[in-house]
Amino acid sequence: MNDMRQMTSLGRAIEEASFAIVDAEAGDHSFSPAEWQVVRRVIHATADFEFKSLLRFQGDAIGSGIAALERGCPIVVDVKMIEVGLNAHRLAAYGCHTHCFISDDDVMREAKMAQETRAVMAMRKANDLGLLRGAIVAVGNAPTALLEIARVVREQSEAPALIVGVPVGFVSAAEAKDAITKLDTAAIVSLGRKGGSTIAVAVIHALLKLSAEKP
Repeated sequence: MNDMRQMTSLGRAIEEASFAIVDAEAGDHSFSPAEWQVVRRVIHATADFEFKSLLRFQGDAIGSGIAALERGCPIVVDVKMIEVGLNAHRLAAYGCHTHCFISDDDVMREAKMAQETRAVMAMRKANDLGLLRGAIVAVGNAPTALLEIARVVREQSEAPALIVGVPVGFVSAAEAKDAITKLDTAAIVSLGRKGGSTIAVAVIHALLKLSAEKP
């Protein structure tokens, strides 16, 4: 697949200069070349070099994510911010579609009835629709959504191809990520409180670029 960034030559030059600065300032690291492409894109998106020490790759996270994209997998996300941030043209080239149920009327209604968060009920809806198995699940905002994914994997063996677990927050964010690290599932997580939808978008875009650059 050819370069699909649709950038001007000046925009591309600025991006390349930015990545060169990231590489120079980051220094030595123990990531594989493919993993570093993900980490450097996250740093580029946040200007936060701490992600060099926070990001963890579990299982064959890179290979599983790329293979899932190339199969045209569903991409299940916790919030619209991720859905909006992803490049629709790149995803369409693979036949991938995003799914976000956080604002669906039935999700909101059932969350109120169950005294549960909308994020949890949205992930349950995705599971009920059979979207989780083989999917890329990206959580950038709601730790409860990530905890629900961990529960589904443990109890129902509905394993996504890749979990991008990077919710930001002070309540349950670190615990939710720890729960993912205890699963036998391919995952990319940011340890501790830091994260966000921007991180999830950067990770998926890095995987798309890695796929596009395959020989």
